[in-house]
Amino acid sequence: MPTSAAARSELGSFLRSRREGLTPGRVGLPPGGRRRTPGLRREEVALLAGVGVTWYTWLEQGRDISPSAQVLDAVSRALLMDPDERAHVHQLATGARPEDAGEAMGCGAVTSEHLDLLERLDGIPACIQTAKFDILASNATYRFLIDDVDEGPTEDRNCLVRAFLHPAWKDAYDDWEATTARMVARLRSAMPAHLDDPAWTGLVERMRGASSRFEDLWQRHELTRDETHDQLFHLPRVGDVTVRFTLLWLDTAANVHLTLLHPVGRRDAERLRELSSSTAHAPRVTVRPALARRLGELEESAA
Repeated sequence: MPTSAAARSELGSFLRSRREGLTPGRVGLPPGGRRRTPGLRREEVALLAGVGVTWYTWLEQGRDISPSAQVLDAVSRALLMDPDERAHVHQLATGARPEDAGEAMGCGAVTSEHLDLLERLDGIPACIQTAKFDILASNATYRFLIDDVDEGPTEDRNCLVRAFLHPAWKDAYDDWEATTARMVARLRSAMPAHLDDPAWTGLVERMRGASSRFEDLWQRHELTRDETHDQLFHLPRVGDVTVRFTLLWLDTAANVHLTLLHPVGRRDAERLRELSSSTAHAPRVTVRPALARRLGELEESAA
C-alpha cells in the first residue's frame, strides 16, 4: 500500500531518534573519534543493516523508496529495536493500518448497553474512551474523580489534555511525570494509523504548542502497550486513593475501550464509595454531545 508523506516523515523522525540514542559501543563499533552530533552516524547504521548509505539517508529523509520487509527488519535490528518498535516501523513504512473507525470519534462503536454497564459500575470510576484519550462517556464517579470532566469545551473532555493542561489533574497524580510519559508513549504507538486524520494531528499540534513537557516527550519517540497498572491519586474530595487501571477494548477497529479504575485496597474502595455518594445529585452517566445525538437518532429510528 502506498504511504503518505506524513507517514514517511514520521518514520524518518522515528529512525533518527533511535539512531541518536545509541552509542557505537552498544552496537559493537569502535568510538570513531569526536562526533558533532549524538548517537550513531548514518553510515554506521547502513553498515550494520547491510544497506547503502544513500538509501538509508533517503529513508530518514522521508523519500518514497518502498523498502522491503527484510530491509526494514535489518534496519530495526541495527538500531536495537524491540518487537513493538519494529512493528511501528513496518506500519509507518508499508502503510498498513487498521480498519477505518467508522463514525467520527468512535461514537459509532458505543451502544446503549455500554452505557448501561457504566451505570452498573457507578461505585467504580469508569469511562468509554478513544485511543487518543477522548472521553465519550463516563459514570458519575469517574466524571467527578478529580474535577468535572464535562465542564468546559468538548475538546477538553480528553484525559491527555487534562493531564497536561489542567492544574487540578497534575496535582492529583502522585507521579505526574511517569503518568504523562506513559500517556504520550501510548499516543505515539497508536499514531501511525491516524497520520492523515485531522482530529489526531490537530490534537498533537495543540499539545506541542501548549506544553513544553508534551513536546519533550513527543520528541523521544517512545512507545508502549496498553497495560494494567496501579496509580495513586490525591483526590480533592476524598483524599488518597490507589486504583488499578484496566482497559477493555469494545471495538478495536474504532479504537474505543472501556477504562476501569478498580480500588486496590479496602480503604480505597471505601473512599470511592464516598465519592460516588457525593455525586448523587448528578446523572449517573453522561455522554459526549456527538454520541448523545447519535443515540437519539437511533431511538427515533427504532420508534
